[in-house]
Amino acid sequence: MDESDGFLLNRQSWLRWREMVSSFARSPEAGSRAKRLFVALLALLLAINGLNVLNSYVGRDFMTAIERRSMPVFLTMATIYVAVFAVSTVAAVVYRYTEEHLALLWRGWLTRRLVGEYLEEGTYYWLRESGIENPDQRIADDVRAFTATTISLMLVLLNTTFTTLAFSSVMWSISPLLFGVAVAYAALGSCLTVLFGRSLLWLNYRQADREAHLRADLVHLRQNAESVAMLRREGRIGALLRRRVDDLVSNAERIIGVNRNLGFFTTGYNYLIQIIPVLIVAPLFIRGEAAFGVITQSAMAFSHLIGAFSLVITQFQQISGYAVVLARLSALQDGAEQAAAPRPSGIEIREDGMQLAWQALSLRSRHDDATVLRSLTFTVPPGTHVLVMGPNEAARVALFRASASLWRAGEGRIVRPAPGAILFLPERTYLPPGTLREALLRTQQEHEADEAQIGAVLSAVGVEDAVSRAGGLEVQHDWDDVFSLADQERLSFARVLLATPRFAVLDRPSKLLGVDETARLIRLLATRSITVVTFESDEALSTCHDQCLTLEAGATWSAHSVHRETYTA
Repeated sequence: MDESDGFLLNRQSWLRWREMVSSFARSPEAGSRAKRLFVALLALLLAINGLNVLNSYVGRDFMTAIERRSMPVFLTMATIYVAVFAVSTVAAVVYRYTEEHLALLWRGWLTRRLVGEYLEEGTYYWLRESGIENPDQRIADDVRAFTATTISLMLVLLNTTFTTLAFSSVMWSISPLLFGVAVAYAALGSCLTVLFGRSLLWLNYRQADREAHLRADLVHLRQNAESVAMLRREGRIGALLRRRVDDLVSNAERIIGVNRNLGFFTTGYNYLIQIIPVLIVAPLFIRGEAAFGVITQSAMAFSHLIGAFSLVITQFQQISGYAVVLARLSALQDGAEQAAAPRPSGIEIREDGMQLAWQALSLRSRHDDATVLRSLTFTVPPGTHVLVMGPNEAARVALFRASASLWRAGEGRIVRPAPGAILFLPERTYLPPGTLREALLRTQQEHEADEAQIGAVLSAVGVEDAVSRAGGLEVQHDWDDVFSLADQERLSFARVLLATPRFAVLDRPSKLLGVDETARLIRLLATRSITVVTFESDEALSTCHDQCLTLEAGATWSAHSVHRETYTA
């Protein structure tokens, strides 16, 4: 595998760059403020360059006054010198503040946009199939680096243009030869810098991924601390973390090596900037063709002009890091678009039904495309509680996920109620961050149920005491550490009772609660006119259901009532 695999910076990346810039400038919520700040930055940049040119002439006359031992001119120039420095200081500080404010405005806007796209149409779920690693880090860290660096490089480029225009005439007036040397020196230096440092692009890309992998594994350890401690898996986790660190350090050492080689060149390059203008202008002074102050003015003008011409050299590390960030964000957006885009799937989802129905539905494995369920046609009318069971676990998992629009491999039709009228409870319980009230009630309906109503439901599912010990409905905790898995499952049932959908689809609830407790809670849902569809591995819960749908080996299925009135596909 080529070491640069994974790093992709192409025409599409630059189209993404243009779109992110132009969308921000046109956005109704931030565009006008951004334009005002950018105009202010341009004005400050012009002012700073004008002050730099003025400073070169003041410095020339200041040094000439010293050489001629002219005290009145010396004092006048010293006063002007101090005044120019004071104004330059104010301009530079305001310039930096405005730049940071614009970067923060852009970061906030772009992060909100990417978070919205990440949550839209289950993109966060489907993105796992696209091979995009660490999307969380790309949204949190890469956006920050992208916005700040884009503005910084744009301003550096503008400053380069202004500096070139401002100091080219100064340099030419001093010595056309010096101007030519500056152009040639900067061109040669830029080419050699790219030659020595080009490998930093893919090395930095890999480093960003390896940093993210280490961070993700450390987060995994924190989130599963109790399980790791109970099972004594510190050795296994430790080996994984040490491998992550070794990979990270190994790649970082290569980056350091490239930077070392690049540093030999750029350091010498910068040292020569100090002596080249003196070597060319000093003979003019010695021959009496230039004043002494012209030497210092030429050194200052040469330094500014070389800095402008040497953009690649002075900003190479930032440019290489920026290329990595741009490639990662471009890949994230490409993956998000692919994940959210309609795929060529034969499964049609209709959300206009009063019932849950699978019509001529066949499902295939995501891995080898083998058929796991063939031609299922079955309807769950309101009020008819159905147990989906059988030895074909692959079909059971695929059917549950397909019913929730999380399985695309297959053909047929699924008819179900609108999203607000059907709730899915996955096997792995989940309580989102925030208060328990926010976790139990629908979004933007957190205050539609009073304490007494919520308390009655918590009591009915058997978790009222645990909630009381946790501090009630309005406190915030990491709920995975507060409640047992069984209590988290009971809280999931409480959420269904409070939402009162027409249908509730449950995935193996008895795994945590046991058969008897699960049967009690299913009957509780039924008393609230909630139709229950339960996915289980066996028929232990058949007594609280009206029909059983059995998923057989060989992708076949059969259905029968509790009274064993059977019909087979």
